[in-house]
Amino acid sequence: MVRPYDAETDREALWQAKRAFELGLGSGTGGDDKQAKYEDKLTDEYRESWFAWVDRCVAEDERCVLVEPADDDDSADALAGYVFVLPEELAHVWDAAVLNELWVAPANRGTGLADDLVDEAVAFARSQDLPLDRLVLDVDRENERAKAFYERHGFAHWGEMVAREL
Repeated sequence: MVRPYDAETDREALWQAKRAFELGLGSGTGGDDKQAKYEDKLTDEYRESWFAWVDRCVAEDERCVLVEPADDDDSADALAGYVFVLPEELAHVWDAAVLNELWVAPANRGTGLADDLVDEAVAFARSQDLPLDRLVLDVDRENERAKAFYERHGFAHWGEMVAREL
């Protein structure tokens, strides 16, 4: 059952899921250099900074981070998946709701959990008072699986993000 993240009970499991999310971003799309950059950023300092961000967002609205606990006995401290949508107060970043992160454990892919998490993210986004009625996210153009998933859920190309190194 998808439920709000609880810092008391879910913190370590959420970090393990976040690590898997980040390592997945660097894997298979962009070569060894990209993979190394994602691995290198996962320091203790980054962990604390990221949890400060999570705590700030959840303090605004507990629906920002929703989790699905793993349901097998061997994974009592693990998550099957999570979704992180930025709170309404940060809507002016894009003038829209922002789906910041969505991750499902490999063992839970194809079970409908990702669909449930997206549905929850869309419902939360619809509850926000936004300048634009949109839910936006960033998808790596080389991640065909993710692109197909989001297209199946009604997401369509809307502009293009560009970046430069600093």
